[in-house]
Amino acid sequence: MNPRLRAGTKLKHDRHTDRWMLIGPERALNLGETARAIVELCDGTRTEAEIARELGTRFDAPLAKLEEDVARLLGELRARCLVEDA
Repeated sequence: MNPRLRAGTKLKHDRHTDRWMLIGPERALNLGETARAIVELCDGTRTEAEIARELGTRFDAPLAKLEEDVARLLGELRARCLVEDA
């Protein structure tokens, strides 16, 4: 599966709070650093495993943990209709 943001969903930085948010139709989610990095890589060209490997070059974490984090977050975002598979 190659996740991407659904139409009408945007990653946005709020300058007032210095937080990253995922904005979708009638909803908004605050994102932490790892969640933001995952969402940034959801362009429809990478698989979940490729996203986890890319994060492995950015963060000092075991690949298995990153794969788990990516799968969990993308599952939640799919359930909220913010991410779809290309």
